[in-house]
This record gives sequence, C-alpha cells and structure tokens, in this order.
Amino acid sequence: MLRINRQTDYAVRVILALSKKAKNKRVPTSEVGHEMLIPPSLLQRIVADLANGGFIHTQAGRDGGISLAHDPKDINLLEVVEFFEGEIYLSDCILKPGECPFERKCPVHCQWVRLKNLLRNEMAAITFQQLVEEGSLIESNLTGNASNALSPVSVTNGILLPVDMPA
Repeated sequence: MLRINRQTDYAVRVILALSKKAKNKRVPTSEVGHEMLIPPSLLQRIVADLANGGFIHTQAGRDGGISLAHDPKDINLLEVVEFFEGEIYLSDCILKPGECPFERKCPVHCQWVRLKNLLRNEMAAITFQQLVEEGSLIESNLTGNASNALSPVSVTNGILLPVDMPA
C-alpha cells in the first residue's frame, strides 16, 4: 500500500496551520499542536525536522514560537512529503535500476515511471496557499455560508468540490 507515514502527515498539518496565520507571525508550538491534534511527544521532533529542512523558523523564549520560513505560495506538498519520506517511488524497479531483468522490455516499468512522474508533478503543483484557500472554501460550504462559496458539484470523501477546483 502506498501511503505517507504519520510524521509526514503531522508535518503537513504544521505547515498548513502556519500558512493560515499572518505573514511572519510566530505561534506557540503548543497552539499549533492543539489546533492540528498532534501529540506533544511527536510535535517537538517534527518542528525540529521542519526547522532543519528550512520550512520554518523557531524562536525560544517567552515571545518565541514557530513561523513559516517562506510564503505559503512558495512551499509545495511534494517538498514537504519528500523531505520526510524521501523521493516517491511506486515500484522497486524504478528505485533500483538494473535489478529487474525485464526493465528494458517491460511495459509495466514504463507505466510505473509515468505514474511516478504524474504523482510528483501533481504534488509539486499543490502549494500551501492553495490548501489554505481550499480549506476556507470547504469551511464556507460546511457552515452554509453560500455567499462566499462556489457551488459544489460533488462530494468526495465527505468534501465538497467546487466547480473550478480539480478533483
């Protein structure tokens, strides 16, 4: 099964929470953890990893906290996921070239490469600014504030998808 680990999911949540805040606003780490339902035991390690990766700034002390190191429009989902997971591969035949005896003549190998590139390109196109905007749209639809929301066309996994948002 292809899936991201819990640490990566929590890291995405931290970046998303900070993306919703005013630019350069420092937020207490505990506030982000509470808002995003991240256990304190994992939160400190994830914050340290995000800081080491250059995604966030940290400041200790009474007025300390965490803030984004870049504008949300300049951080994409692929960067965060691959920082924590490593490069995305769908099959060992892509990860370990030359180990498969059918590699050069295998039609499946070509499709694994194509699908890997497709997934990586799609994830690279998703910025945290886009996620913030889509989250606001979803909240508007869920609270019934139709004046600020687009008309939903379908529900996928309980999420309303507006007319101009790709599925």
